[in-house]
Amino acid sequence: MGGNSPCASCKLLRRRCTKDCIFAPYFPSDEPHKFAIVHKVFGASNVSKMLQQELPVHQRADAVSSLVYEANARVRDPVYGCVGAISYLQNQVSQLQMQLAVAQAEILCIQMQHEPVMPTSQTGPDDDKSFLLQNSLPQYLNYGSSSNAIHDSLKRESIFGDMIS
Repeated sequence: MGGNSPCASCKLLRRRCTKDCIFAPYFPSDEPHKFAIVHKVFGASNVSKMLQQELPVHQRADAVSSLVYEANARVRDPVYGCVGAISYLQNQVSQLQMQLAVAQAEILCIQMQHEPVMPTSQTGPDDDKSFLLQNSLPQYLNYGSSSNAIHDSLKRESIFGDMIS
């Protein structure tokens, strides 16, 4: 910044903010929490080295956003960080996909139960398939018992320690 208001980094570190401050474009003075958390987790020196030496200018803003996200995740979960959050969300997606599949199968079963059975005088390859679907599938999709078994098997502990149901 170099002007009247020092950047969040220079405020926190209690130093003078120069016009070529590496932190000023990414940690504005009106968002001090961003630098505070990044500094707490990664350290100002490491962030400075990364921004100055390891990254091209066009990637620095994205890197700072990633550092802020990871620092917040590390504060919430010091062991797994954002990987823990990603794993938790992947488990939720898997469970929702399973619930969707069960619901679609239940809808199919109900639709098949409500469709009138057409009497067939001639049997062909298509008639055999419809007969098998109408007569065999509802037996395999008995959701009174299997639905509970599927839902019970989905209850497992997440990496955060809470039960997922």
